[in-house]
Amino acid sequence: MNTYDLSGKTAVVTGGAQGIGLAVTARLLASGARVASWDMNAERNSGTVAGFNVGDNAAAITADISDWGSVQSALAETESSLGPVDIVVNSAGLAGPNATVEDYDVATFAQICAVNLNGTFHVNKAVIPGMRARNYGRIVNIASVAGKEGNPNASAYSASKAGVIGFTKSLGKELAGQNIAVNCVTPAAARTPIFDQMSDEHIAYMLSKIPRARFLEVEEAASMIVWLASDENSFTTAGVFDLSGGRATY
Repeated sequence: MNTYDLSGKTAVVTGGAQGIGLAVTARLLASGARVASWDMNAERNSGTVAGFNVGDNAAAITADISDWGSVQSALAETESSLGPVDIVVNSAGLAGPNATVEDYDVATFAQICAVNLNGTFHVNKAVIPGMRARNYGRIVNIASVAGKEGNPNASAYSASKAGVIGFTKSLGKELAGQNIAVNCVTPAAARTPIFDQMSDEHIAYMLSKIPRARFLEVEEAASMIVWLASDENSFTTAGVFDLSGGRATY
């Protein structure tokens, strides 16, 4: 496993209590960073952070990234507990149910976009002023190969993740004149609790599209993400990094 020296850095990981967010939290802590795990599930989040047994180097903070006020409160709590934020990995997200567009519930579509796209905007917006003032920052937003290609019967998820890609490119260009890198990754499916929101047929469809013929391992995702969050990523910004096992066609 490659290691990066993140000692002295403070990181925020949204959705840090499970899935890719959990793997990233573990990798950041192993690299010496202080980490605030933001998650809606307070009980699960507290248990996850306590399990790392790193004392004051980690904090479990309850946050709903779809709510701007909640994000502002979470940032204030993070800075009070761990210090100014240098790194953000925005991993919180919803897949939603599988249905055709004509059958998709309107409120559910809005909820998925509120978390996946609006939530990305909220989290990024909150940390930018501090990063600009210190002329340093690393932001990694978790998009999806579905945002590149569009998965049938998953219009809300596909559209929201396409929005994350476009948003990341826009923000990366806005901040390119400073030592702030803003990138995103586009994973293929990983076997995480987000599968609980999907039908068996949709899971099988996603697997059939991956040339490596297996799902992504969360540790593989964490490896790329933590590099993007490190000082070694000193040039690339507004980029989209493929984690699709050969599926992505562009």
